[in-house]
Amino acid sequence: MAVITKITRQKRDQERYNIFLDEQYAFSVHESVLVKYGLTKGMPMDEWALGEITYEDQIEKAFNRALHYLSFRMRSEHEVKKKLSELEYGEAVILEALAKLRRLGFLNDEAFTEALVQTHKNTSYKGPQAIRQELRKKGVEKELQEKVLENYSEDEQFANAKKLAEKSAASNRNSTPSQTKQKIQNALSRKGFSFDLIQQVLETIDIDRNEDEWEAITDSVGEKAWRRYQTKHSGYELHNRVKQTMYQKGIPIVRIEQFIEKKENETDDE
Repeated sequence: MAVITKITRQKRDQERYNIFLDEQYAFSVHESVLVKYGLTKGMPMDEWALGEITYEDQIEKAFNRALHYLSFRMRSEHEVKKKLSELEYGEAVILEALAKLRRLGFLNDEAFTEALVQTHKNTSYKGPQAIRQELRKKGVEKELQEKVLENYSEDEQFANAKKLAEKSAASNRNSTPSQTKQKIQNALSRKGFSFDLIQQVLETIDIDRNEDEWEAITDSVGEKAWRRYQTKHSGYELHNRVKQTMYQKGIPIVRIEQFIEKKENETDDE
């Protein structure tokens, strides 16, 4: 039976110790494992004890790697398990490390989920559907997802959606009301809000345009369409294509006709 003949502390990692059996280096262990098994010089070491100590040390290594991974931000149990798997720790070792993390309070999926929901709804103003998708990616169980999302009230959802809608409306003042409405709908949908809530929010957003704004929008859309088609078309075909483009952009028929008439007069003057 082998005997521990020397124990030395590693220079690069002061928490790890090198174990020598019969004057030959055999393995290293974390300080906690050294203390747990009472490893001392002169202690006999059989194969069974060596295997148990090595297994315990693997758990300690996995635990410490997980702690380092968690030091950057909160993570779900699924994320930590995936990370340890990528580091090639065995399934049994990973499960033991996760159990220790939970026991010591370093890993708590419910606290993680609550924090993630709060962050997304208070900083990025995401809706329930987008948050739910993010939680799925993190491996949070569906039952826990729904439990935490129940605290995201309809009033909070409406307030967040309205903030996003007002921001979108303000940045699209040079677009027609129909274009602006569509952009708001798309933005809120991407953020994970329901169709019904989006419609409720749209009813509170002012997307009307005054006369000066309508004139500027009509001229901008019309001129772009005119320049696009005038090199290949003329007469009725040119007018028809410009009209179609302007109509698709949400320009009223009356304003389209006025623009076409203005362009015809410009052509006649030339």
